[in-house]
Amino acid sequence: MIAYVNGILEYLEEGLAVVDVNGIGVNVFVSGSTMDKMPGIGETVKLYTYTNVKEDAFTLFGFLSRDELNLFKMLITVNGIGPKGGLSILSVMSPDDLRFAIMSGDSASISKAPGIGKKTAERITLELRDKIKMSEDDMLSESNISSSDVSSDGASLARDEAVAALVALGYNSSDSLKAVRKVLSANPQAAEDTEKLLKLALKEMF
Repeated sequence: MIAYVNGILEYLEEGLAVVDVNGIGVNVFVSGSTMDKMPGIGETVKLYTYTNVKEDAFTLFGFLSRDELNLFKMLITVNGIGPKGGLSILSVMSPDDLRFAIMSGDSASISKAPGIGKKTAERITLELRDKIKMSEDDMLSESNISSSDVSSDGASLARDEAVAALVALGYNSSDSLKAVRKVLSANPQAAEDTEKLLKLALKEMF
C-alpha cells in the first residue's frame, strides 16, 4: 500500500522509528539490524515498507533495503510467523545469514530469535527453502549466467556446495555466499566445477 517513506528521522527507540514526512510524523516499526544502520536523528532516511492492515490498526514495518523487505515478506507467509516474528528473526540474522540458514536447513540458528520456537524455525526452513533457491537463481540469471552456460540446477548445486565448504573451513556464511556470488558473476563457467568455484571463492576471501 505504501512502498516507502522518505523523510527526516525524528525519533528512534527500540523497534520504532518516527520519520517526519513533510511535517507528518510516521511511525515505522523496524528490526534491530535496521536500527543499527539508521542515520542520526535529524538526518534523511528512506525506509522500504510493508503495510499491515487490521480492523483496529494500520501499521508500517520498514527496512533500509528491498532485499530485507522481500525476506520479511517471505517470512510472514509461513504459518505462525507474523510481522513481529519476522522482525525478531531479522533482528538477529542478516539477510545473507538467514538465506544460508534456510538453504542449509539450519533451524537452530533461526530459533535463536526471541519468540521463535524450534518447530516454527523448522517450518521456516521447510517452507521457504525452494523460494529462497528460486530467488537465488534469479539473482544468478541477472548476473549473466544463462542456460547456455550451465543449467540452473547445476549452478545451484555448485554454489551450495562451495558455500558449505567455505563455512566448514570456518568462514562466515554471509561472507562465503557473497564470495561465491562474486565469482559466479565474473566467471559463470566456474559453476561447472565445484572445486574450481571453491578455489576462486577462497581467493576472494583474502
